[in-house]
Amino acid sequence: MIAYDPKNWIRLIVSFPRSDTFRRLLPGMIGMAIYCTLLVYLEIDVWHHTGVSTIAVHSILGFVISLLLVFRTNTAYDRWWEGRRLWGTYVNHSRSISMKLAAYIDKEHKAERERLRTLIGNYIAASRNNLRGMAHPNSMESNEWCSASEFSSADHIPNAILLALVEEIDNLRKKGLLTDIQFLTLNDELRSFAEVHGACERIKSTPIPYSYSIFIKKIIFIYCTTLPFALLKDFGYWTILCTLFVFYSFVSLEVIAEEIENPFGTDANDLPIDEITDKTRHNINSIFRHEGS
Repeated sequence: MIAYDPKNWIRLIVSFPRSDTFRRLLPGMIGMAIYCTLLVYLEIDVWHHTGVSTIAVHSILGFVISLLLVFRTNTAYDRWWEGRRLWGTYVNHSRSISMKLAAYIDKEHKAERERLRTLIGNYIAASRNNLRGMAHPNSMESNEWCSASEFSSADHIPNAILLALVEEIDNLRKKGLLTDIQFLTLNDELRSFAEVHGACERIKSTPIPYSYSIFIKKIIFIYCTTLPFALLKDFGYWTILCTLFVFYSFVSLEVIAEEIENPFGTDANDLPIDEITDKTRHNINSIFRHEGS
C-alpha cells in the first residue's frame, strides 16, 4: 500500500506511480487515439461526411454507465474496507490472547510460553501467506519449541497452526497451568481467529459475478468506440481528446475496482498486511517477553 499525504494536492496531481491507472491504460489509450484519429480523418478529409450528432443518446448512456461504475466502485471498496476491519480484529484478538496467556502462564514455564508466542505469531503470518496463495510457510518463525516445518505438509497451514494452538492450550489445562475458567476465557479468542480467516477467504474467493463484470466491460467498450460518431459533427478533431478523456475516466474506475476488490495481494492499493503482520508479531513478542509478564 502506498503511503501518501492526502492534503498535498500538487504532488498527487503531478505524480505517476507505477500503480497509477494512466500508466496501466497507456497502451489502450494509444490504441484508442489511433482509432479516433483514423476515424476522424476519414470522416472529415476523405469522405467529407458531417454525420448526425447522437450526443443526446450518448449523454443518457453515459449517465447510466456512471451509475454502474459508482455501484461497482462502492462494492469493491466495501470489500477492501471489510478486509481492513478483519485484519484489525486479528491485531486486537492476538494482543488479547497474548496478554491473557502471558498473565496466566508463569515465567518459569519458558518452553510453554515460547511455543504459545511462536504459534500465535506464525498463525498471523500463515493467514497472510494463505490469502496470497503461498503454499509454503514463508516468513514463519522456527525455534526449538516450535518448528515451522511441522506445518509445511498441511493442506491448510493456518488451520494446522490453530489446531496446534488449541491443543497446546488444552494441554496446559490438563497440566493444571490453566484453570477451567481461564481456559473458557480463551475460547472466544481462538474462535475469532478461525472466523476472521474464514471471512477473509470469503472475500478472496467470491469476486464480483462474472456476468456483471463482463457486462460493464462490454458496455464501456461499445460506448467509447461509438463516442467519436456522436462528437464528430460538433467537435471535429477535438473529438480525439474528448474520447480519450472519457475512455480514461471510465476504464480507470473499472481498473481501480478490479484491484481493490481482492485487498490481500501485493498491489500498491492493496491492504498493508505485511506491515500489519510485522507489527502484530512485534506486539506479541513484546507482551510475552516483557519483564512484568
